[in-house]
Amino acid sequence: MSFEYQKMGDTGGARGRAALLEKLKQRQTLQVGIPAQTEIDVPKPQVKPTGRAALLKKLQESREKKVGIAPSVASGGEGSVNFSAVTEKVETLSIREELSKEPVTYHGEAGKPVNLTSNYIKLKVEKDRGVFEYEVRFRPDVDSKNLRFKMVSSHMGEMGNIKMFDGGSVLYLPKLLTDHYTQFQCALPSGEPVVMEIIYKRQRSMGECLHLYNVLFKKIMRILMYSQMGRNYFNPNDKHMIPQHRLEVYPGFAVTVDELEDGLLLCLDTQHRVLRSQNVYELMAELSRSPNFRQDFAKAVIGSCVLTRYNNKTYIVDDISWESSPLDQFSSMDGTAISFKDYYKNQYNIIIQNDTQPLLVHRQSIKAKDGSGKVDRMICLVPELCFLTGLTDAMRADFKVMKDVAQYTRVTPAQRMNALKTYLKNVANSPDAQQALANWGLVLDSDTIQLQGRIFDTETILFGDNKEFKVRNNGDWTRAAGEFKSTLPIDLINWVVFHTVRDKQNASKFSDTMTRMGSSMGCMVQRPRLILLKDDRNETYIQAIQENINSAVQVAVFICPTLRADRYTVIKKMCNTQIPVASQVIMSRTLSNDQKARAIIQKIALQINCKLGGVLWTLRFPFKNWMIVGIDVYHGPKGSKSDSICAMVSSMNESVSRWFSTAVPQKGELSEFYKMMFTKTLENYRRINGTFPSKIVVFRDGVGDGQLDQCLRYEVSQFEEVVKQFELDIKICFVIVQKRISTRIFLQNRQELTNPEPGTVLDNSVTRRYHSDFYLVPQSVRQGTVNPTHYIVLHDTCKLKPDHVQRLAFKLCHLYYNWSGTVRVPAPCQYAHKLAALYGQHLNKPVAPELADKLYYL
Repeated sequence: MSFEYQKMGDTGGARGRAALLEKLKQRQTLQVGIPAQTEIDVPKPQVKPTGRAALLKKLQESREKKVGIAPSVASGGEGSVNFSAVTEKVETLSIREELSKEPVTYHGEAGKPVNLTSNYIKLKVEKDRGVFEYEVRFRPDVDSKNLRFKMVSSHMGEMGNIKMFDGGSVLYLPKLLTDHYTQFQCALPSGEPVVMEIIYKRQRSMGECLHLYNVLFKKIMRILMYSQMGRNYFNPNDKHMIPQHRLEVYPGFAVTVDELEDGLLLCLDTQHRVLRSQNVYELMAELSRSPNFRQDFAKAVIGSCVLTRYNNKTYIVDDISWESSPLDQFSSMDGTAISFKDYYKNQYNIIIQNDTQPLLVHRQSIKAKDGSGKVDRMICLVPELCFLTGLTDAMRADFKVMKDVAQYTRVTPAQRMNALKTYLKNVANSPDAQQALANWGLVLDSDTIQLQGRIFDTETILFGDNKEFKVRNNGDWTRAAGEFKSTLPIDLINWVVFHTVRDKQNASKFSDTMTRMGSSMGCMVQRPRLILLKDDRNETYIQAIQENINSAVQVAVFICPTLRADRYTVIKKMCNTQIPVASQVIMSRTLSNDQKARAIIQKIALQINCKLGGVLWTLRFPFKNWMIVGIDVYHGPKGSKSDSICAMVSSMNESVSRWFSTAVPQKGELSEFYKMMFTKTLENYRRINGTFPSKIVVFRDGVGDGQLDQCLRYEVSQFEEVVKQFELDIKICFVIVQKRISTRIFLQNRQELTNPEPGTVLDNSVTRRYHSDFYLVPQSVRQGTVNPTHYIVLHDTCKLKPDHVQRLAFKLCHLYYNWSGTVRVPAPCQYAHKLAALYGQHLNKPVAPELADKLYYL
């Protein structure tokens, strides 16, 4: 036997980590059911482990001691499994994870302390309770998930009545079973016997049980009679009707459990789902009069989300099957053929009224039974039973509709807190919910978590003629931007205004107002050339641009009678890719309101100044030779085959007011083209400043939690490789910016909850346990609840202090020149977002290099 093991242990010359992995792999081939009398002669080294090896051994011993594994069991005693052989690989990987993950503290000190609270509730775990992971095996293998559930449930009395089983191979129990290996006899419906094996794996730590806790709270939401729609849960019994627009608003929550700096916390974010009381069949009847009925109906339905109220599930409509109808048959679970009409009558007692309506198709990707990958599964839906969700573009453009919907969806901090307390009260008053928590040794706190945050001093905006403006706590300086001169104004000498006959008066009024505004901006604005267009066809615009724009023209302004995407695309393509010139498209109705025309034209004038390379305002930055980079990615509509667009915008001067922009198409969210883009950026910085930057701070927008590791490996490494290729000593700080988060922060002002002021930062308690991160509130909102922005410092060789990163992020929120106030993300991220959207929606081809150093996409 020892000879056989020696042959198996031959690693073919592999050493170190490779030899260790090879031996672990070989030991896995030893089957679980080795008889007790069979001994394996494994030669053990006599050298006492030190350093990391000693720490690994100590962690493994403490883990075994903690879960109560007797030495005889671990080594394969009589009547037991060789537990060590089964779990060694899992244990080793788990120990490595523990060594690589250490809690991170990332706390700043600058700013005035403020008392805050959040939408997090502490979740306490009772002493001596935990989650024990078991592996479930079936011999022979059972493919049906339903049968697996039934077999496990049939023996739960012998294992305890509390379990969490995913239908695959993982079983969670709240207690440790007497035996680490147990067999149960089961049977298939055909009578064929099946052996079910329950094998102990390990006791999971709190942070490893997040999936279980999230599944548990989904169960509690169902106990409280909430219905799942998409990922979140809503209360259909508390819906708000808006009959004048045929809309319904369902209140609900997004529920997540996470292990944060302050321990295990439950996040409850108030959500609303807007449903239309109109079903798809009624919409089809409305559109039936259209001469292009099928095209219009497909455009209105395909890609939209529908709700089937008989099971409260949502589906995305991928196609329309015009040849199908509710009378068509399909195969049921037992193999018999049944029509859709009979199926709904038998299952839900629903009588379908129209037998000739087409069926909607939802494409769902599911795992293949043979484990070969994913296969598409088509689900057919009856339009009569599908209710439309969300708002159409026409509804969003209707001020009355949005105002009526906002009465229910725009929730104040006090209203959010009342909703949270109502939820906690319902959980406390529900015996079933309390039992579900007690089964796993959990206790939910009765109030939200109390926090200590800080608020930065407001910034000073620098304008031309050395004028300064101290920003107030509303984060707005619109009046100052109109009264003071720009920091770097550009004279507007040679420019063109295109217009149709109906907009002749608007064009003249616009030209006169722009000419008068030059002095207030600090620059000279001469009258433009007015080009009259015979009509508003796309070909007319193309011809006019080719005939009237040359390299001497600074900017081309287009006053268009209506808003049309195809016309806008034609104009932007011509001016950004073929004939490089700054362009501005204005709707004629924007200029038709005499009362607001001056204020609107003033904003347009400032926007044009930026597109010519001007600077509207600046801030004081306490560093030199730094470069700030913003990155964002645009994704086309769901289902489109077009590439995603990655945009990179970088600062070119010490006042962080001039920007260099580049964009490239790519596949997916993470980019493979940073090397090319970053190389261009570095070369341009050296051309302008005569030297390379000493430090680079990158703000990367749009990366989710599940992509952080990939971003670190694939994106950050590209920046580092370029620096090595240039043989430079440039330090890089890479910061992830997240906007779509569930965290909400409230200011505790005596007994009242309000929105925090701009500049409020929170870097403790509800921050990540294993990341350097913080939350920043950059904006002031007049209605509803402000959304903080989450920053994660993913990589930092600059060794910046938390205060430095936090203050820099807040300063950059003041530099977006399309808005005279603070914005939600740093300005370079917002610029990158605008650039990527313009490229992806309208250009779809490289921009002329002459425009790269200007904000032509504002």
